[in-house]
Formats: sequence, structure tokens, C-alpha cells
Amino acid sequence: MKIVDIKIFVSNPGRNFVTVKIETDEGVFGLGDATLNGRELAVVAYLEEHIKPCLIGRDPHKIEDIWQYLYKGCYWRRGPITMTAIAGIDMALWDIKGKVAGLPVYDLLGGKSREKIRVYGHANGQDIDDTLHHLDHLISEGYNAVRLQCAIPGLEGTYGTLAGKKDYFELQSDRPLPPEQLWDTKAYLDFVPELFKKAREKYGNSVDLLHDTHSRLTPIEAARLGKMLEPYNLLFLEDSVTAENQTGYKYVREHTTTPLAVGEIFNSIWDAKELIENQYIDYLRTAATHAGGITPMRRMADFASLYHVRTAPHGPPDISPIGHAAHAHLNSWTPNFGIQEFIGFGGEALNSVFKYPMTFEHGHLIVNDTPGLGVEFDEKAAEQYPYKRSYLPVSRLKDGTLWNW
Repeated sequence: MKIVDIKIFVSNPGRNFVTVKIETDEGVFGLGDATLNGRELAVVAYLEEHIKPCLIGRDPHKIEDIWQYLYKGCYWRRGPITMTAIAGIDMALWDIKGKVAGLPVYDLLGGKSREKIRVYGHANGQDIDDTLHHLDHLISEGYNAVRLQCAIPGLEGTYGTLAGKKDYFELQSDRPLPPEQLWDTKAYLDFVPELFKKAREKYGNSVDLLHDTHSRLTPIEAARLGKMLEPYNLLFLEDSVTAENQTGYKYVREHTTTPLAVGEIFNSIWDAKELIENQYIDYLRTAATHAGGITPMRRMADFASLYHVRTAPHGPPDISPIGHAAHAHLNSWTPNFGIQEFIGFGGEALNSVFKYPMTFEHGHLIVNDTPGLGVEFDEKAAEQYPYKRSYLPVSRLKDGTLWNW
């Protein structure tokens, strides 16, 4: 079997997605997700100009050799553009191997460790009552783990809420430039414990609660927040500190027993090595789409398991259903899987482009036994939703200083 073509599709059925299709001389093809939110076309150029010419004629079954070739062979290793491009190729190769074998990818990885995949949803609100209203709704849908985010009094919003809109993507409909919002650390630290206090008063411990700081705090500020949230028994506190300096989490860990999670912007095991081996974190949030695909995620999970760290892959709406399916197969296999972020199945446009092998039942995803990744991609339908330039937001302090978003 040989690779005869690699096609790249960019579509926007609600969000921009970069879909990789590897075709073979035996008619079997595989699909991969190479979406990098806000830098989609950079990945497309990398795939078209630098990867595709190198893979035509190669054996698609040699997944490990191709992964090493793309990682080590370019000399300029790592980075989100490179690793997202490699991820799209890697997923497509696993999809081909599964289809040829007649087996779902989780069976190729070693078989299921579990029959269902626990997920958590997002409850975002403009105030505490609004957030708890959304929490009510998710609980009624069957979720038993929910992330709470709330606008900060005195600001137009904070991470998870923007200017009264459901989603930052909506703010760019007329002017596709990065939305900007203010950040006030003191106001945030004064407010967030009250949100979780009210949630526990209403629900007790019947639901697991999570929170995402989105790297807005210094280590000592994050330590203070973790300490204040200890009475509310969070499943985890996510991205409390930027992780470029991995030892920052050492100081948070030393001051609080609130479980810590990080990793959604990581693109290799090296981003997490010290965090894992020093047990500074409890959950690794790295996404297959942004970290080179299924092949390296297996290694990251195995390495994490040696240090009591569980996986909790990033699951935003800007990862395509192919990326979510890759996570579902990985999560089914991973012995040290913890929980999966899940924003729900897409709307009419997305569902006209992608068909995916998952169902949601009582706070869990169930993945079926379709060979490969199990995702179908309608190329004609995708043509109806052309790419639309968009960006993630940026944050500024009240004095105008650019801050972490």
C-alpha cells in the first residue's frame, strides 16, 4: 500500500477546521484533524508545502517511522504549527490502519480499559445566578462534572464570558480581529470563591466542580486561590499559572491540596516533563490535535501513569470531530484516563459535514466499534462553509498592559 495523495480541506461549519485526507493506491483513505485556532492557514501551508511532497509514495502502515521522520527530519522540532500538522497526518494514518485491520483504533492501541468515557461540560454566566442556571441545565442533561466560569463584577466579562455573548467567535462577525477584554486579578480573587460557595450550598457534593484560571495568575496568587477553594472540593483547578517555567507549579503545589491541571497549549512531552515527574500536577490536559497526534499521546499517557498523573484532554469547539474521535479512542484505552472536556455535539452545519462515532449518555461518551476513527467527512458539504479569519481574544490590565488570555 502506498500514499498517492494528501488533500487539505479548510471549512467553517461554525468554527474553522483543517481536515487532512490521506489517500492510498488501494482506495482506503484516512482522516485527521490539523486545526490550530487562529493560525489555521499557517498549518495548511506547512502541510501543503513541506509535508505532502515528502510522503507521496510512502507506506501508510509505517506510522512510527513517518512520525519520527516528520518530527526529527525537519530539524526545527516542536512548536504548535509543526506539531498540529504532524497530528493531522498521524490521525489519518491510524484511521487507515484501523480500516485495513477492520478494527477501531482503541483496539489497535491495546483494547478498551473502560466501557464509557466520563466528561465535563461548561457552565458560563454573566453573574452567579446565571452560571448556576446553566449548571442546572447541564445537570438535567446528565452531566455529573461541570466547569464553572463567571463574569467578574465591574468587568464586562472574564475567561468564558465576553460582553454578553455566548462565544468570542460571535464578536468577530463584522470585524475579524482579536477581541479585547479587561482583567483585574484582585477582583477575580475576591469573587471566585463566592461562586463555588453558592454552588456547593445549592448542590452539595452531588456534582464535581472545576474551574479554569487560564494562566492569569502568578504562582503565589494561584496558591492563594487554590487554598481558598479547598473547602469546595474541586475536581481540579486548570491553568492556574503559565507553564513555560514549569517550576512555577511547584510553589502552587506546596501551598494547596486543590488538584491541579494544565497542558492544553502543550505540544510535546517536554512541555510537561518536569510537571509530571515532580508530581506538580494531577491532570495532563494536552490535546492530540496540537501535540502530534495519537502516537505521542500514548507515550505521554504512559509516562504520566508512572507519577499518578491522569489524562484530561483539551476538548474545545475548535478541535474538529476527528480530533474528538481521536481522544475518544485514546480515552477508551488509556489506563490512567481521568476525564474529558466535552462541549456537546455540534449544530446543524457541523453535523452536515462530519458524522462521528460517539453518543452522550448520563455524563459519559460511548464510542462505537467502527473501524479506524469512525468519522465521516462530507467534502461537498464542507464547500458550503468557507474559511473565515478569526482570532482568540487578548486581555489587558486596566492600565493597558497586555496580559495572558
